[in-house]
Amino acid sequence: MRIRIVDAFTDRPFAGNPAAVLLLDSGGFPADSWLQQVATELNLSETAFAHPLPAGGDADWALRWFTPATEVDMCGHATLATAHVLHTTGTATGTVRFAARCGTLTATAHEDGTITLDFPTAPLTQAEIPHGIAEALGAKVLSAHDTGPHIGDLLVELADEESVRGLTPDFAALVEHSEHGLIATAASADPQAGYDFVSRGFFPRVGIDEDPVTGSAHTALAPFWTARLGRDELTGLQASARSGLVRTVLRGDRTLLTGCAVTVIDGELLSAP
Repeated sequence: MRIRIVDAFTDRPFAGNPAAVLLLDSGGFPADSWLQQVATELNLSETAFAHPLPAGGDADWALRWFTPATEVDMCGHATLATAHVLHTTGTATGTVRFAARCGTLTATAHEDGTITLDFPTAPLTQAEIPHGIAEALGAKVLSAHDTGPHIGDLLVELADEESVRGLTPDFAALVEHSEHGLIATAASADPQAGYDFVSRGFFPRVGIDEDPVTGSAHTALAPFWTARLGRDELTGLQASARSGLVRTVLRGDRTLLTGCAVTVIDGELLSAP
């Protein structure tokens, strides 16, 4: 079985967020236990499994994502990676429709090599700032927001870009503050630098202390910053060690996420389901 590792939301190897992609034969997914074992073995933020669906339906491929510890409802970077593999191998052209746990998602390839994902916008709800969150993060929190059922993260606003970049969280303490993970964000210190806001994503509850670039988080970051900056089209920098850029366009209940991807490993999985 062919397995590829793709760096997503970057145009160069060894940056962005790596995801493993396995394109399966038609006929359904193998047992959940096998899917989880593969994802645990690879130990990346996400491993994507996809198989083709019969023609004439609402989607072209079925898609699932697993962290090293569990299956998740939504993943942006592994969807981008899957679309990249489909297009670079000639398996698909144009727009690809994916059937996933969070609904139907689409990925459209462009001539410049970028891919645009169409995802549901996170329904942000302001929340009380949890007691102890500042100590767990290591920074003062200005506001907190629930991101809804599919993402399940707590989005917190910090004072400035320097505060986001300087975070050294207590990951064991962070587990107590979110169903899924925590997204920390602040406005760009210099919008002329090519991005409008920065973020970092921490998901110790699902086996990922810090995610390099989190596409799904930008379905919450887009409405959050559009409301503050007054523009529907923005660019976010996820300020992890690997770093990556996500261009966002807010369209009501849908958010478009655009980025690049690079295949860095193309190999064979020897353990069959």
